[in-house]
Amino acid sequence: MKPLRSLSGLIDFDCAARWGSFKLAARELHKTPAAVSLQVKQLEENVGFALFVRHPRHIALTEKGQELAIATSRMLADLRAKVAALQRGDEESVLRISTTHSFAIKWLVPRMHRFTKLYPELDIRIDSNDAPVDLQADSTDVAIRYGPVREGDPAVLFRERLVPVYSPELLSPGQDPLTLADLPQYKLLVEHSPERWLQLLNENRALKGKYDFSRGYSHWGVLVQAAVAGLGVALVPYGIAFQDIASGALRQIACRSARFDSGYRFLANPHKEHMLKVRRFREWMEGEMREMEATLDRR
Repeated sequence: MKPLRSLSGLIDFDCAARWGSFKLAARELHKTPAAVSLQVKQLEENVGFALFVRHPRHIALTEKGQELAIATSRMLADLRAKVAALQRGDEESVLRISTTHSFAIKWLVPRMHRFTKLYPELDIRIDSNDAPVDLQADSTDVAIRYGPVREGDPAVLFRERLVPVYSPELLSPGQDPLTLADLPQYKLLVEHSPERWLQLLNENRALKGKYDFSRGYSHWGVLVQAAVAGLGVALVPYGIAFQDIASGALRQIACRSARFDSGYRFLANPHKEHMLKVRRFREWMEGEMREMEATLDRR
């Protein structure tokens, strides 16, 4: 096995891989196609395997070339981000947050003004993406991730509970707030399957009745919005519905909330967790989560 002794040619390779052409890569790099081709050829000799299949009119990545292209693209993106940050001097002034779509839209963004009021000098960048994030990448300072949580994990911010909610628009003028006994009269909105609804009804001894589990959604944020729109009564994570409950857009049915094995964890880039901006954001997040949890009925 030959060790990689030089990074020479990686930029040329990355560019050629993106364009699928030495000619177009040369145009971007302000080189000749022959020069780019030579750099890639020398890189192939260095790593000991072919990166491209060369056809008369185009080039195509080999299987190993595809894997190296992905790694090279990520490495160069991190390097460019680091250089740009150092050039701007914004390592302490820009906070890059990665989180899921639902959490960003329904919880984080509506209350970020509280954090920026405390620390107006920070430039906040929020990347909402449900895909896993590389915490080693320079493009991420912290990540709030949703998923299974365990007791005693110091990264856990909030363990979710499921609550039934509905829009006030479902009520007739003068009608009393809904109770679990009213549910057979309404469409029950579910996330994937009615299993969690049945869990909540069982824990509240309300399984008797004919229920209409007729509308399913694959995304918690969309499920909450469906409830806000008055499409039925939804069983949703308290954290995702909290802002709408607090504003009155949703009402919560008085009952015992359902246990849930998922929640939110605060993860920091290991190279940046010591930075003041990260510590301040974590302290603020923990305070906001404690305030929200205090309003949750966990009977």
